[in-house]
Amino acid sequence: MDGKKYDLVVVGTGDAGKIVAEVAARAGWRVAIVEKSKVGGTCAIWGCVPKKVLITGAELADFNSRMKAAGVADMPGSVSWSRLMKFKNQLTGAYPEEGERSLRESGIDLYFGAARFVGRDRIQAGDTLLEGRYIHIGSGARPRPLGIEGENHITDSGQFLYLEKLPQRILFVGGGFISFEYAHLAARCGSDVTIMSRGRRVLKGFDPVLAEKLVEASAAAGITFALEAEPKKIEKRNGSLAIIAETAAGKQEYAADLVVHGAGRIPDIEDMDLETGGVEYSPDGILVDSCLQSTSNSQVYAAGDAVAGGVPLTPVAMKEARVAAENLVHGAGTSRPDYSCVPHVVFALPRLASVGMQEEVAVKQGLDFRVNERDTSVWLHNQRVGEHCAGFRVLIENGTEKIIGAHILDSHADDLINVFALAMQNGLTAGQVRNAIYAYPTATSSIQYMLE
Repeated sequence: MDGKKYDLVVVGTGDAGKIVAEVAARAGWRVAIVEKSKVGGTCAIWGCVPKKVLITGAELADFNSRMKAAGVADMPGSVSWSRLMKFKNQLTGAYPEEGERSLRESGIDLYFGAARFVGRDRIQAGDTLLEGRYIHIGSGARPRPLGIEGENHITDSGQFLYLEKLPQRILFVGGGFISFEYAHLAARCGSDVTIMSRGRRVLKGFDPVLAEKLVEASAAAGITFALEAEPKKIEKRNGSLAIIAETAAGKQEYAADLVVHGAGRIPDIEDMDLETGGVEYSPDGILVDSCLQSTSNSQVYAAGDAVAGGVPLTPVAMKEARVAAENLVHGAGTSRPDYSCVPHVVFALPRLASVGMQEEVAVKQGLDFRVNERDTSVWLHNQRVGEHCAGFRVLIENGTEKIIGAHILDSHADDLINVFALAMQNGLTAGQVRNAIYAYPTATSSIQYMLE
């Protein structure tokens, strides 16, 4: 059966798909894009953007509490969830419509429905068959199935961002950045919050010393932890939820009004019938080469969370999309992504940020390095805002003086880490970064003291 023919068919309207579609369209290609949910993808609709807006409210509550403790202010230490949600909706509510209009104005044909392969170069989108000279997959990710009884009672992290009312007792499953960010938000909005992790160590992708400090700061904010507790069953009882978990001491029950999934995500590719398209994949995503071209079907490219072996972050998805677009339009081998200096941030209060190697990795690789570290809660930068939990750990290679890792716990860590990422990306030495003249007093001016 003949279908509508295009130079490029893109699956997914998030950054990993939208960027590729727009680049191809500007190059004069006939482009179609398929979306099974709302235009905009995870970051714009279900993740980073609405989350960051809501966290603004948590920042306000946190700052007020710290300033009140310092005797400077006398304001409430929590914010209204309903007002915060209204504020978020005002800023982000029109994103899907604006995104759809932008795609159409770019000359891109938009189709709604689940996309699945019906051939190596053909995609079925709802009732429409699309034939592409090339196909690009940017379908994003979805919550990782927990495989427990009563899993249907769990609210996923995307749904959490659209709750009309915030329950009093909330339990977050998983000890990663999603649970920490949402837990800090909910706690500042007045909820009783618990983070449940099946391991003893949380935030495994971050420096363990600073992660432990963040745990302490979280506890001080009223967040409780159920560590080495693996959920096995969730039951609904009289309007609330009972979470039965396996712990070192045996089975234990936890009560909550809401259970939120913060235990990681997996590529959203299970319904695409990749076998029919001749597209090889693993549980971690679509298998691609260094040019983001499918290892088994040369007509297929992929980027973002759908790709195996990548880094599931929006800036990485955007970079991969530009690489894939370059290779599609100008020929395979033109461009390759570089994952060596990707900054990661936990948008808790305070922020926890990381780029480059952790100490344990550098040790395993046998590198000769030193660690500059300090508790910076006594620095004026932190004292003036009443921040009692702050610090850094910077790894510097002896001999070359290159920065090989930077880890920061600070209310401005999300901005500070970008300076280190830029320095590492361009091979600057610790001395070169230290000797720059910074505007003072600013958060970034403290970087020079981190490298002494």
